[in-house]
Amino acid sequence: MNYYKEIKQELLNNEIYKKVKDYSKNKSDLMTYFNVGRLLVDAQGGEKRAKYGDNLIKEYSIKLSKEIDKKYSYRTLFRMKQFYILFSNEKVSTLSTQLTWSHYVELLKFDDINKINYYIKIAEEQNLGVRELRNKIKNKEYERLDDKTKNKLIAKEKPKVNDFIKNPIIIKNTLDYKDISEQVLKRLILEDIPSFLKELGDGFSFIKDEFKIKIGDRYNYIDLLLFNYIYNCFVVIELKVTEFKSEHIGQIRKYMNYIDKNLKNELQENTIGIIICKKNNYFVLEYVSDDRIFEAEYKVV
Repeated sequence: MNYYKEIKQELLNNEIYKKVKDYSKNKSDLMTYFNVGRLLVDAQGGEKRAKYGDNLIKEYSIKLSKEIDKKYSYRTLFRMKQFYILFSNEKVSTLSTQLTWSHYVELLKFDDINKINYYIKIAEEQNLGVRELRNKIKNKEYERLDDKTKNKLIAKEKPKVNDFIKNPIIIKNTLDYKDISEQVLKRLILEDIPSFLKELGDGFSFIKDEFKIKIGDRYNYIDLLLFNYIYNCFVVIELKVTEFKSEHIGQIRKYMNYIDKNLKNELQENTIGIIICKKNNYFVLEYVSDDRIFEAEYKVV
């Protein structure tokens, strides 16, 4: 079999197809590059042998660059080979045509299949552009998920509202504050509330800061009140610039109970609480019997 001829024809057909049917060129690109990757692996004698020595790819890239286009460099062909090997692996998510070749190029840099699957999932669900995906990768979003969530993703279990809260939650110090008080921390969050909500996961929407409630004859103020439309529940956020302490639990539980009694309707789920603190204290959290309360560290950058 003349593998070079087959590869050249695949690429030529794709170039012609994209000019005629521009609306579906992304799908054509992906299927072409997958097929070219398969041919490269076969030409090298199978996947095991293809991992060693790429002189054949260098030879093909020189010829294709001259005969079709300079963009078919060694690096590009090598990525096509990686692309095929990756998506011929049954542990990897099904090839999505919602993502472009540029999205996949970003993901081909990783060896961790579970990490790749995570970024494919969120790129699809959140309709991420390449730059947005790159930023999530740069911010180590996958690495900031806890191990339980990662195991759920691998097992394809249904997630809970707290599963995708990043730890630590990244908050940008755009005004270069030196001292971070609770008021400053809140101000930084409110400056870029969309980014903060994404750090918590999917489905969170902002209702109000300093949400005023009256308990007895005294007024209290909830730092941030949110609603999660996926899980159909209110979310109370309390900000602490100290280590997580046991007294924080009583405070947030009181606020959650107030929301359940005075704001929640019968069709909504019970309110959850998230304490965002300077430092975790797992020994305290271990003895919290209320599974509606969660905590996460923040990091100001």
